[in-house]
Amino acid sequence: MSTWLVILGAAAATFLLRASFILFADPHKFPRAFRQALLFVPPAVLAAIVAPGLAMPHGSLDLSLANPRLVAGIATLAVASRLRHPLVAIAVGMPALWLLQWLMG
Repeated sequence: MSTWLVILGAAAATFLLRASFILFADPHKFPRAFRQALLFVPPAVLAAIVAPGLAMPHGSLDLSLANPRLVAGIATLAVASRLRHPLVAIAVGMPALWLLQWLMG
């Protein structure tokens, strides 16, 4: 029972801390540099989630061209940086990954 109380207490504390920042903080009073830095948080979080899957597909670092995930990720990054459209990146990246996995076994 006490384990569940600790879990619920931690969840409530986390929720209240995050909600207080959203509900009570005025984003227009933040320094301009801080507001600009916040724009980079979503891409940084996405990169932190995706990068290990590309560079370590089997649990160990594999930065060779024999890694189909890494090659497909590089191709997708090239297309996404050129065209700047997320659906185009997905439309290129997934077939590239499937094709490379099929070719490389």
